[in-house]
Amino acid sequence: MLKIPPATERKPPRLVPALATALVVGALAVLFSFEGCATMAIRPDSAHYRKPVVVKMTVTGYCNCRKCCGWRYTWYGKPVYDKSGKTKKVGMTSSGVRARTGTIAADIKKYPYGTIVEIPGYGYGRVEDIGGAIKGEHLDAWFPHHAEALKWGKQTLNVKVWLPK
Repeated sequence: MLKIPPATERKPPRLVPALATALVVGALAVLFSFEGCATMAIRPDSAHYRKPVVVKMTVTGYCNCRKCCGWRYTWYGKPVYDKSGKTKKVGMTSSGVRARTGTIAADIKKYPYGTIVEIPGYGYGRVEDIGGAIKGEHLDAWFPHHAEALKWGKQTLNVKVWLPK
């Protein structure tokens, strides 16, 4: 017959704290392995892009908020553009994709949709959006939070640009 000692005499198993520590360390390793790699998927290839040129540009930051994108809520809670009153799909770019790290707004007459840029301090990005104040040698880099866009501010940088063929 198996004798089970009373609860006061039992020793807690050592496996639980070790397993919990391993899970936390593993989760942190996975989380931080993506640091700096958010724009890793955006890379030019010679088959689809011209040779890069370096252009001195003004680079600002933006997010999905009303201040950055010029939209407001109607009295019944629907987001619309301030000037036109057209319905705004918050978080969607003018090219129809969801804004994410690496989304760039540019003057599409000069830098068409699909143009890839490498911005020092930001990383690689693809032109997928436009902006009312974005003209000529000016880019707007997307950030997930307004505070990050404000922290980026307005910078003049040498940006590497790959135009589509």
